[in-house]
Amino acid sequence: MDWNRVVGRNVRRLRLARKLTQEDLAGEAGLAMRHLGRIERGISSPTAAILGRLAEAMEVRPGAFFAEEHDDDGA
Repeated sequence: MDWNRVVGRNVRRLRLARKLTQEDLAGEAGLAMRHLGRIERGISSPTAAILGRLAEAMEVRPGAFFAEEHDDDGA
């Protein structure tokens, strides 16, 4: 499993659910917007500290970034 991609997809999914732009989230988390984009695309591996800042900015637990995707049949 490519955890960078899993984390990136979840960061993007949670950001969009909160109607935040990349610019908004990057500013709130103290990140460069380009770095956030690389995280969302699964190119960059965020540190625990960065995941903590993103979680705080989106008001979620850091573990939310590690939720695996499931098929529609629940598998």
